[in-house]
Amino acid sequence: MRRAALLVTIVALAAVPGIAGEGDAVVGVWATALGTEDGGARIQVYEKDGKYFGKIIWLEKPVYPADDEQGMAGQEKVDRENPEENLRQRPIIGLEMMFDFEYAGDGKWKGGTIYAPDEGKTYKCKMALDGSDTLKVRGFIGVSLLGRTEVWTRYQAAG
Repeated sequence: MRRAALLVTIVALAAVPGIAGEGDAVVGVWATALGTEDGGARIQVYEKDGKYFGKIIWLEKPVYPADDEQGMAGQEKVDRENPEENLRQRPIIGLEMMFDFEYAGDGKWKGGTIYAPDEGKTYKCKMALDGSDTLKVRGFIGVSLLGRTEVWTRYQAAG
């Protein structure tokens, strides 16, 4: 009986690194849709302490337009919609905006949140790979049915 329990424990522990390695498939730089009103972005997804996070590393439109209604034309975009006043001057480039995703197996990550700096709101979020270079990111309130999915593509530098 002890041998069977020991064998089960060894097999279970041996599977953990494989799961973590599969979870790393999301690590890298992802491009959001270009040409939208606010412009596209590149998000760097990385692993930290067994969970996955993301931060904005590039913006198609990094400064406010000439007709900015808040009088910030030509200035670097900041987190001005944040509900916490003391955070409103944080630059958008470099902003960590995806938090605490756990790999759930089968190319899916769950249990995370995503912050939308253009709205100043945080949503529950899940992600799923569709192939190796397409990531479906779904932000939602409460249940997944009440949300929106964005499709990101893995960024490949030209050259």
